[in-house]
Amino acid sequence: MSRKPVKKSNQSKSWMKPRRDKKILARPEYHLIVSEGTKTEPNYFKGLVKEINQSHGKGRIHIKIEGEGRNILSLLERASEHVRKDNNPIRHVWLVYDKDDFPPDDFDNTASKCETNNTKNRINNPDEFVTYHALWSNQCIELWFLLHFAYLQSDLHRDEYKPMLDKYLNDLEHGEYKKNREDIYDALRPHLKVAIRNAKSL
Repeated sequence: MSRKPVKKSNQSKSWMKPRRDKKILARPEYHLIVSEGTKTEPNYFKGLVKEINQSHGKGRIHIKIEGEGRNILSLLERASEHVRKDNNPIRHVWLVYDKDDFPPDDFDNTASKCETNNTKNRINNPDEFVTYHALWSNQCIELWFLLHFAYLQSDLHRDEYKPMLDKYLNDLEHGEYKKNREDIYDALRPHLKVAIRNAKSL
């Protein structure tokens, strides 16, 4: 017995569409942050990770943080080691370091080595390659913290950053600034748009 063809008027109706019994799950995204600092930067990024997990749902974006305390040239080597040893398919590696801690050649070489690595990875692994990003603070991460409160145009020595951060944080009843503060991201987060605007201007 032959089946009648489906009427053209019924083809677009929802009850005619094939049923999907299985949900298609998005693959999680894996990031690795490797910082020169061992306390300040990792604590800041831990706060960022916490916010991402709350807003995007835990498990969709995985961010691993490693505070190495190394110079910037070996930072890239250590990051590559972490990628090789990790069981997860890390797709983005962020190298975080202060500009004024190192000679200009080391600083420039790290950024260019990231680009060289990215080119090689695209050629050798066109489907799944790791992208390295050089993410530096100029001069140091405390300047980024200060930009949450004010635009600083004058050249200040990094020793002047802490008293200024103390003042701004105390005014907001967050207490004094310490390099190993675990809540630094939460204290700064309400002023993030100001920081981005000031950083772009600077």
